[in-house]
Amino acid sequence: MTAVTLLDTTLRDGSHAVSHQHSLDDTRAVVSSLASAGLEIVELAHGDGLGGSSVHFGLGAERDLDHIEAGAAVAGVTRICALVVPGLGTADDIRAAAAQGLGAVRVATHVTEANLARPHMTVAKEEGLLPIGFLMMTHMATPAQVAESAAQLESYGAEVVYLADSAGHQISDDIVRRVDAIVSRLEVAVGVHTHNNLGLAIANALAAAQAGATYIDGTLCGLGAGAGNAQLEVLVAVLERAGFSTSVDLDAIIEIAETVGRPLLRRPQVVDADSLLIGIAGLYSTFLLPTRHAAAVYDVPTSSILRELGKRQLVAGQEDMIIDVAYGLSTKVPT
Repeated sequence: MTAVTLLDTTLRDGSHAVSHQHSLDDTRAVVSSLASAGLEIVELAHGDGLGGSSVHFGLGAERDLDHIEAGAAVAGVTRICALVVPGLGTADDIRAAAAQGLGAVRVATHVTEANLARPHMTVAKEEGLLPIGFLMMTHMATPAQVAESAAQLESYGAEVVYLADSAGHQISDDIVRRVDAIVSRLEVAVGVHTHNNLGLAIANALAAAQAGATYIDGTLCGLGAGAGNAQLEVLVAVLERAGFSTSVDLDAIIEIAETVGRPLLRRPQVVDADSLLIGIAGLYSTFLLPTRHAAAVYDVPTSSILRELGKRQLVAGQEDMIIDVAYGLSTKVPT
């Protein structure tokens, strides 16, 4: 049986779905539970990574370093991971997190900007962390371009390279062609991070595993930006059913999803009209809640804002344009 390493990001990508308001008690409960079920890596802290807590992206309820310290204290042999986006998180943020018990770092860049990851990857290696490259919005590049960016990350020392379907825009064939291109190019492991805006997070994760990806992301109850991520407990069951092995106890993770994961949900993680539009338009999944807020403030339909954002092909970090678009549309509404 082919082994797949599952990385849980309930406390990081899932942070978007709760406006970055996870408490330290949430962190301790989730990490300790996931560790007991056999998860090898658990990612936590602000949804936009180290240094992401801000007025622009949303203020976290607690400091990233406090989340990392709390998680590391109950993780046992499970590795604590954090995301860092160059331009938001700094080398000093990585060093400080390492001192609090961080074991891995995912350096995330737009799919065509992998060169920005080099300094952060170097620091991760210096600190003895597992260095992971994370290419966002991979639907915006061809398989060959994705493979070229992945090769850059490998050259910087990445031991795993992820492709992220950040918009939940891709169908399984899109994922497979990109995984094929990377697997044939790299010596290191390949991972995938899927979103459910088209209802395909599990199907795409499975297709990726069958194409050679050996690291797969999931979250308890699918908690995450947009319509959510691949639902971890379902993912374990599907991979097991398809003949893959993981380190996770299926019965335990099903119970944890109900008793620990479900109470974290502030809204159902479903493919509703807004999240579906995000998937169709290829927008960053984190745009969902800010767009709904802007729609309410400016009395403009959420769908109108999302369609306009899609036309502009906005990417991660351009959340300020949501307000710009909402205001612009509001001035066109007949009085």
